[in-house]
Amino acid sequence: MSFVDLSTGPSSLNTGKGNPTYIMMLTLVATLGGLLFGYDTAVVNGAEKSLVEFYISKALSPENYAYAYLLISQYKILVAVVLYLVGIIISAQIVRLLGAKKGGIISGVIVLVLTIYVVQYLLQVIPGSTDTEALKSIADSAKGFVISSALIGCIIGGASAGFVSKSIGRKKGLVISAVAFTISAVGAWKPEAFNFFGTLDVYSFVIYRIIGGIGVGLASMLSPMYIAEIAPANVRGKLVSWNQFAIIFGMLVIYFVNYFIAKSGNEDWLVNEGWRWMFFSGVIPAALFLILLFFVPETPRFLVMKGRDNEALTVLKKISGTDTADATLSEIKNTLHEKSAPWLSYGFFVIFIGIMLSVFQQFVGINVVLYYAGNIFRNMGSSTDTSLLQTIIIGSINLLFTVLAIYTVDRFGRKPLMIIGALIMAVSMFCLGFSFSMHREGISALIFMLLYTAGFAMSWGPVTWVLLSEIFPNSVRGAMSIAVAAQWIANLIISWTFPMMNDNTWLTEKFNHGFSYWIYGLMGLLAAWFVWKLVPETKGKSLEEIEKLWKKE
Repeated sequence: MSFVDLSTGPSSLNTGKGNPTYIMMLTLVATLGGLLFGYDTAVVNGAEKSLVEFYISKALSPENYAYAYLLISQYKILVAVVLYLVGIIISAQIVRLLGAKKGGIISGVIVLVLTIYVVQYLLQVIPGSTDTEALKSIADSAKGFVISSALIGCIIGGASAGFVSKSIGRKKGLVISAVAFTISAVGAWKPEAFNFFGTLDVYSFVIYRIIGGIGVGLASMLSPMYIAEIAPANVRGKLVSWNQFAIIFGMLVIYFVNYFIAKSGNEDWLVNEGWRWMFFSGVIPAALFLILLFFVPETPRFLVMKGRDNEALTVLKKISGTDTADATLSEIKNTLHEKSAPWLSYGFFVIFIGIMLSVFQQFVGINVVLYYAGNIFRNMGSSTDTSLLQTIIIGSINLLFTVLAIYTVDRFGRKPLMIIGALIMAVSMFCLGFSFSMHREGISALIFMLLYTAGFAMSWGPVTWVLLSEIFPNSVRGAMSIAVAAQWIANLIISWTFPMMNDNTWLTEKFNHGFSYWIYGLMGLLAAWFVWKLVPETKGKSLEEIEKLWKKE
C-alpha cells in the first residue's frame, strides 16, 4: 500500500473553490481516533464474562484465601490511588478555571480535602475480610472496576487534552493517542508477561487498560476538535458527526471480532485465551491510525495560535480555496488576539453548558447498554454466543441511526434532534425497566433496547460532540477539556455502579434487574428539559459567529 502526502493537495486546490475531497480525507484520518475510541471501549463487552471468571470468580473459592486477600488489599490501594488522582485532576481543572489566585487555589484545596475524606470513608466501607458475604461484595465492586478501568485513563486523557492540544497541537496529541492505544492492546493481551508493576496480573491488566483509556480520552476531544477546525461551517455538523459514526463503527467491528473469536473455541478456551485476542486485535487499527497521522497537516487555528500564519494560509487555501483563505485567516486571527485567555473570559455559562451536555450524555445510560449488553442479554436467558449476536444487532442499529443524524444535523438543527432523542431514550428505559421487573425479558425487552439505542444514535451520540466542538470560543477552546473530563467521570460513575445495582441481591429480588433503567429514564427527561431551556442552536454558524453568543458586552 502506498501513501499519498495528505498535507499537499493537487493543483486544482488553488482554483478558489476549495477541495471537498481533501477535507474528507483529513476528516477520515481524524475519525480513526473515533474508531479506536469505540473499538477500545466496547471490546470489554465480549470479554467481560471471561475476565470475571478468569480473575475474579476464583477469589470466591475457600481454597484461594491467599489470592482473595491480595485481591482485596490491592483493590483498596488502587481505589484509593484512582480517587486521589481524580481528585487532583478536578482540583487542577478548578484552579485552571478560576485562575491561580486566591479563589481558585482555595477551591482546589477544598476539593482535595473532600477527596481525602471520601477515600478514607470508602476504605472503611470496603470489606477487609474474606468471609463469603464480604467477598461477594468485593467481587461485584471489583468487577465494575476491572470492566470500567479504561475510563480512569479516559478521565486523565480527557482532562489533559486541553493542555496537549494547546501546547503541542491537535495532530501530535492524536499521535500520542495512537501510541497509547497500541501499548494498551499489547499489554492487555498478556498482562502477566508485561507485568512491571508488582501487582496481581488482574491489576496489571487494569493498568494497561488505563493507558488505553488515556488514548481514548485524548482522541475523544482532539478528533472532533481537529475536524471542526478544518471543516467549512455549512458542513461542519455533518463532518464532526462522522467522528461519532466512526466510534459506532469501531464498536460494531469489535462486536463482530468478539463474536468470531468466541466461536473459535469452547467456553474454557474463551475464559483462558479467547479474551486475550479480543484485546490484541486493537493493534491493527491503532497502527494504521499512527501511520496515517504522519500525512496530515496541523489545523489552521492551532498554526495561527503559534504565529505560523503562512503555514495556516497554505492549509486554508487547500480547504476553502484561494478566494476565501485570506478572509478566513483574518477572522481566525481576530478571535485569537488573546492566545492565553482565561477560561472564564466568556463567563461560566458556556463551560456549564459543556459540562452538563457531557454528563447527561452518560447519565442516560448508553454505556451500560454498550459495555454490558452481553450481560443484560444473559440476564434475559441468552447463551454467550447468542448474547454476542444480539449485541451485534444493537451495534448495527446504533450505526444506522448515527448515519441518520449525520444527514439531518445540519438540516434540522442540533436542538430538535437532542430533545426528541432524549424523550425516546427516556420512554425506552422506563419500558425496559418495567419489562425486567415484570419478568417479561423476551422480545419486548430487546425491542426497547433497540429503540433506546436508535434514540441515542440519532441525537446525543453524535450531536453532543458536534456541540462540544462548536460552543467553546477559539481563545479558550482548551476549556473543552473540562467538559470531556466531566464526561468520562460520569461514564466511570455509571459503568462502575451498574454492576452494584444490577447484581445487588435486594434490588434483584424486588425489581429483577429493572431498577437501574428507571434511573436512566429519569435522566433522559432531565436531559430533554436542559436542552430545551438552556442550549443555544448553532446550526449554520461559523465558529467565530458562535463565539459572539458568549461575548461579554
